Amino acid sequence: MFDFIVDMFSYAFMQRALVVTTVLSASVAPVGTFLVLRRLSLAGEAMAHAITPGVVIGFVTAGLSVMSLLFGGLIAGVGVAVLTAYLARNTILRSDASLASLYLISLAVGIFILSAAGSAVPLKSFLFGSILGVDDATMALVGGVATITLCAFAVMLRPLIMSTCDPVFFESQMKRPWIVDQGFMFLLVLNLLAAFKTLGTLMAVGLMILPATSARYWSGTITAQLGFGFLFALLSCWIGLLLSYVLPETPTGPSIVLVAGVIFGFSAVFGPLGLRSQFKAVRHT
Repeated sequence: MFDFIVDMFSYAFMQRALVVTTVLSASVAPVGTFLVLRRLSLAGEAMAHAITPGVVIGFVTAGLSVMSLLFGGLIAGVGVAVLTAYLARNTILRSDASLASLYLISLAVGIFILSAAGSAVPLKSFLFGSILGVDDATMALVGGVATITLCAFAVMLRPLIMSTCDPVFFESQMKRPWIVDQGFMFLLVLNLLAAFKTLGTLMAVGLMILPATSARYWSGTITAQLGFGFLFALLSCWIGLLLSYVLPETPTGPSIVLVAGVIFGFSAVFGPLGLRSQFKAVRHT
């Protein structure tokens, strides 16, 4: 077994995939944890669609350049996040309805531009990932985003925890409480864009949410959930890579998310805060 693993990682593309998924796990784990704690899990899926027009415009105007797709998606994602907050604060619509409306519009615009340009096929790798074909630019992008994300969380972790646990008190103590919310949404968009060429924007949401929801079943403290989330994301990536190597016809991105789903199912049943605790409570009544 050991020789098999050594042989698997003797290939350069597997080494790159291992490094990228490890760094990506460290980056998306805290974002996913706070998405779950703030009850914004579906917002991650919405933002993955919201960046579509920016990615498409970047692709149509500048081809497969990583930086053009990054800036295009970043502008679209941040624009949707800012406009959502503005509508929620100044109109009758709440943030969930505003985000749902805007991301549907963004998705439609992206598909319309893509169809008009007649270049749907090359973009599939960005939507669904090509983790075994990452280049130096993608590795640099993932490393840079992970650095920004971890440094940002080191600065804003306490206010983010406060706004998550007691938003009313947090707003009463901060002059501009929206800065934390918008900063978190910026990190969400940034991590979605970092993963769009590896797992794809659709699969990246799975790597964010599933390890975080699994971690929720193992601990009630935020710090422990951050640790479990990273561990589960890392295991999902490593086992998913192994699975795709053993079964060459299996796509790597969905394999990673599928492993994360299996971990979620196990955690939901056997975790200390999962169904097992409910069964014990029934037995003692």
